[in-house]
Amino acid sequence: MISLKKYLDMEGSGVLVAERGIAEIFPATFDCYRALLAAMGRTAAQISPALGSDLETNLQGLERRVSVNPTPESIKQVENQVEVHLQEWGARISDHLKSKADEVREVLVALAKTAESVGNRDQGYSDQFKAVTGRIAQIANLDDLTQIRSSLVQRVSELKNSVDQMNRDSRELVAQLRAEVSIYETKLKSAEQLSLRDQLTHVANRRSVEERIRWSIESKQKFCIVMLDLNGFKQVNDTHGHLAGDDLLKQFAIELQNNTRAGDLIGRWGGDEFVIVLACDTAGAKAHIDRIREWVFGKYTLIERAGSPGLVVHVEAAIGVAEWNSGRTLEDLIAEADAAMYKDKSHSKHKR
Repeated sequence: MISLKKYLDMEGSGVLVAERGIAEIFPATFDCYRALLAAMGRTAAQISPALGSDLETNLQGLERRVSVNPTPESIKQVENQVEVHLQEWGARISDHLKSKADEVREVLVALAKTAESVGNRDQGYSDQFKAVTGRIAQIANLDDLTQIRSSLVQRVSELKNSVDQMNRDSRELVAQLRAEVSIYETKLKSAEQLSLRDQLTHVANRRSVEERIRWSIESKQKFCIVMLDLNGFKQVNDTHGHLAGDDLLKQFAIELQNNTRAGDLIGRWGGDEFVIVLACDTAGAKAHIDRIREWVFGKYTLIERAGSPGLVVHVEAAIGVAEWNSGRTLEDLIAEADAAMYKDKSHSKHKR
C-alpha cells in the first residue's frame, strides 16, 4: 500500500496515468492479435478449402494456447510458430497448384491428340469414298454390260474394304481411348492416395486423420485419440537447421508406425504434432502410451546441415488422450486431447 500523498504525487507525475494506459492498451492489442489469427485461418480456408482447413485449425490451436498465458514471451513463441505454419501452408499451396496445372496440361494434350487422330482418319476415309464414288460415276459411260458388271463388282469390293478398315480403325481407337482412360484413372487414384499422406513423413495427414475419426464416430466404434507434441523440437531446428528437424520428424514417424498396431492410424497433425487413432478404450490407450515411452522416446541420430549424420538428440513428447463417448464430436475430442497434451508439456517443464 502507498500513502495518499505518494499516490497524488505519482498521479501528478503521470506515472499512474501511463501504467493505466498500458493496462488498458495491452488487452485491446491482445484481442486484436487473436482476431488476426482467426481472420488469417478463415481466409486460408476460403482460398483453398482442401488445404486451408489445416492452417485454420493450427492457428485456432495457437490462439487457444496464447489465451491461456497472454504474456509478451508467449506471444513471441506463438509468432514463431505462426511463421512456420504459414511457410508450410505456402509450400503446400504451391505444390497443389503445380500438380493441378500438370494434370490439366496432360488432359489437354490427350484431347488434342485424339482430335487430331480422328480428323486425320475421317479425312482419309473421305478421300477414299470420293475416289470410289467417282469411279462408280464413270461406270455409267461404259457400253459393255460385262465391263460394267466387272467394274461395279470391283468398286463395291473397294467400298467394302474401306468400310471394314473404318470398323477396324474405330475398334483400335476405342481400345486406345480405353487404355488412356485407364491410365488416367490410375493416376487419379494415386493422386487421391497422395492427398491423404503427409509429404514429409509419409504418414496420414490431418485430412486423413479427421476422416478416420468421423468414420469411427458414425460407425459408433470404440476408440481413443492420442496427441503428441515433440519436446525441444524448435531448439533442434534453430540450433541445427531445418534439415535436422525434418530428419527428426521422419524418424519419429517411422518409430511410431513400428510400434503401433496395423488397425490403428498414425498421422501428422501439423508442425511437430502427431495424432494416433487407437481402436480401444482409455485403459488400452494407456498401455499403448507406455509402449511408446519405452520404445519410441530416446536417442535419435540426425543429419546436420552439411548432410552428414552424427548429431545425437534425446527425444520425448508431451502426450494427451481423449476417449470417444456417444454424443461427442471430433472437435470435442481434439480440444480435450490438446488441453491434456499442453498440461503434460507444462508439467514436464516444471519437473525439469
